[in-house]
Amino acid sequence: MEVPRYWRLKKQRYALQGEVCPHCDVKIFPPRDVCPACGGEAKTPFTFSGLGEVYSFTDIKNAPAGFEEQAPYMVALVQLKEGPMVTAQLTDIGDEPVHIGMPVEMVTRKIRNVGNERGIIAYGYKFRPLVVK
Repeated sequence: MEVPRYWRLKKQRYALQGEVCPHCDVKIFPPRDVCPACGGEAKTPFTFSGLGEVYSFTDIKNAPAGFEEQAPYMVALVQLKEGPMVTAQLTDIGDEPVHIGMPVEMVTRKIRNVGNERGIIAYGYKFRPLVVK
């Protein structure tokens, strides 16, 4: 991924910023400018809380190119509190067994090294078990 694209996606990757439809109030992630529910224009920014629960999950043992050093790792479909579902890696799990319905929160973590001459490290969102404070 090129440097300008990282800058364009930084709100989405670091703050879970999507959009909300002003016509039907549906929350959209990732941002699409057109509401998938009503077809209306949806350009109003909306920042998600980062809270959700595991909808489904799997253990990745044979990772795709660029992620081999992280294998094995868990990936989950996370149903955000505000509605949308996102796919993300689970982190900071420890010995806790992952289960459907598990409460999680978004954290910003290193995704991978891009591996080009500029030495870019890609950061983005992952989810960890909800830390009760």
